[in-house]
Amino acid sequence: MTAVRFQVAAIWAALSLCTAMTGPVVAQKKYDSGASDTEIKIGNIMPYSGPASAYAAIGKTEQAYFNKINAEGGINGRKLRFISYDDAYSPPKTVEQARKLVESDNVLLIFGSLGTSTNGAIRKYMNEKKVPQLFVASGASKWNDPKQYPWTMGWQPSYASEARIYAKYLMKEKPDAKIGVLYQNDDFGKDYLKGLKEGFGAKASMIVLADSYDTSEPAIDEHVVKLKASGADVFISITTPKFAAQAIKKAAEINWHPVHIISNVSASVGGVLEPAGLEISQGILSASYTKDGSDPQWNADDGMKKFYNFLAQYDPQANKLDAGVVFGYAAAQTMVKVLQMCGDELTHENVMKQAASLKDFEPDTLLPGIKINTAPDNFAPIEQLQMMRFKGKKWELFGDIISSEPGH
Repeated sequence: MTAVRFQVAAIWAALSLCTAMTGPVVAQKKYDSGASDTEIKIGNIMPYSGPASAYAAIGKTEQAYFNKINAEGGINGRKLRFISYDDAYSPPKTVEQARKLVESDNVLLIFGSLGTSTNGAIRKYMNEKKVPQLFVASGASKWNDPKQYPWTMGWQPSYASEARIYAKYLMKEKPDAKIGVLYQNDDFGKDYLKGLKEGFGAKASMIVLADSYDTSEPAIDEHVVKLKASGADVFISITTPKFAAQAIKKAAEINWHPVHIISNVSASVGGVLEPAGLEISQGILSASYTKDGSDPQWNADDGMKKFYNFLAQYDPQANKLDAGVVFGYAAAQTMVKVLQMCGDELTHENVMKQAASLKDFEPDTLLPGIKINTAPDNFAPIEQLQMMRFKGKKWELFGDIISSEPGH
């Protein structure tokens, strides 16, 4: 009898030990829709067609980067499934695609969707559904509003911050400037214009004309002619790539040679300056937070070596001159970092918690000294830029890294 009791006690002890060993491991695995032991579903919406299709390279690069991660074993053993749809840069279509991703494809999150008005159209929906709308590919300052929209976070520096840097630069270097602004008639353009006016402050009258255009217009030639006629000797072009290239061409055609500043979103050598013409793009100014894939100065840089190796192996068709490729790589790298930080707790809530806990993260393609930092009350991952001038076939950085935070 004693032997039987001993055996039963031993069996129970063994079972208890197994439970103790396996219990917490099982308990640690938490999933919301879109995640499992084997897969993480990531949704994305990109303008593969329409007026902003120059940005399609971003989505293609992100897909290639996730392919690389999968080839290396995935994230904690889980493969990434990137489901990317075209919205043609049309907000009603964005709404349709977001619903499909959340309600039919059951993605864990929507990552890196492009555009200000397009993301604006789905922000309320994503927050009502409590599904992360992460690393929005738009610099609108409204993505940094964790109190009202805790499920939406931007990635790149805000347009208003970038505009304030241009205002600082002009007030110092050309205090008597007469400034003509061409801006896209949507949240993207209005955010920049607001930032410019804030940056100039009491000197906002330096802006002699601010003229808007709609993305439905086939060409913006008339607007450029109007800006020249205003007497402006500084031209700030708050435009997406197609229109930025048109503006460069038209200014040259009408023999207008102002100090020409283009927004960072259109500073791509391959996507804007080459199509416009390198010869007529000389001296154009912009600001950046990423390394230029076309610039030989980065050939010995460890981060860019990884980037070039990635292109050779996983995205050989990509144009390394296209700033969208550099952007897509760094954004995807940030997304992977967050998912790695999530461990086995792949819930909507934990994804946002980890996204708001990034500390001094440095993707391979960001400029030296620029780091990603977030907090529960700070949904603006990148807040630094550096001025640059186009010379020859590449951008030349000058001056210091400028923080866009107030008082810096």
